Amino acid sequence: MKAVGYTKSLPIDAADALIDFETAGPEPAGRDIRVAVKAISVNPVDTKVRKRAAPPTGETKILGYDAAGVVDAVGPEVTLFKPGDEVFYAGSIQRQGTNSEFHLVDERIVGAKPKSLSFAEAAALPLTSITAWELLFDRLGAVPGKSVDPRTLLITGGAGGVGSILIQLARRLTGLTVVATASRPETSKWCLELGAHAVIDHSRPIKQQIERLNPPPVALIASLTNTDQHYKALAELIAPQGRYGLIDDPAEFNVSAFKGKAVSIHWESMFTRSSFQTADMIGQHALLNDVADLIDKGVLRTTLDRSFGTINAANLKRAHAQLESGTSRGKIVLEGW
Repeated sequence: MKAVGYTKSLPIDAADALIDFETAGPEPAGRDIRVAVKAISVNPVDTKVRKRAAPPTGETKILGYDAAGVVDAVGPEVTLFKPGDEVFYAGSIQRQGTNSEFHLVDERIVGAKPKSLSFAEAAALPLTSITAWELLFDRLGAVPGKSVDPRTLLITGGAGGVGSILIQLARRLTGLTVVATASRPETSKWCLELGAHAVIDHSRPIKQQIERLNPPPVALIASLTNTDQHYKALAELIAPQGRYGLIDDPAEFNVSAFKGKAVSIHWESMFTRSSFQTADMIGQHALLNDVADLIDKGVLRTTLDRSFGTINAANLKRAHAQLESGTSRGKIVLEGW
């Protein structure tokens, strides 16, 4: 089968940063399904793994976590899917990735593809949807349902992949006031179109902008990017006994900034369930099915922003470079072989 991978960690402009190669197709066992991959999307975790995790000598690591495709074969313990089913999912960080024609994934972290979306539109959603859902409801404790919630959710980096889903979930499934941050006119417009009540500029002092908006108390904060740059200012404006959630890897983060207000700190990693085979691992199957249902009902929309063409090393290098530039919006998708 065709695949795209890397043999050593290199800058993305290096000739061999990502390479096209051929390898044997995998065989499903246990609860694994084999998926014929039709479309993938690219996430910041792809670039981080490529730069930080060199494969053992002589091995080629396949990246990629988001995929949409068709079940091709199933392991003997599979009960949720059958060959021919259309699916979407974000795989495990501990296994070979989705940048391959065929991919093995545990059925417990796979959902049925939204019927109303193309494979490319669906591939933009899984990793960010799981991250945003778990962050909002499991970590920050937001209450689903449209009853009035007298609190504000502040989302830093609202135009990125996770922010683009988080804005929609918070606006359409909760009664929270949703304020997002963005630093460019096009990303600010994107956040408003997705449902943010207001957008402020994270390149300018955040506390003063919040004070001018005068929203309900900022009791929940989702810090999605550049946490090390913003957390001290966010500690000043968050409401006492608030909740602060983050998903990135800050070089510096001192939790004592939040102690006086008894603010709780919550990390979100959507790979935790699959990495540790948690008892509630199948929750991601149910979560993705819920997302698909909300998409098909018109409550949520895909966050696909740009398509970079077919799945190959050259196009994936362009996608990695775009993400590393820090100027992407929504999701980048590749489709077909």
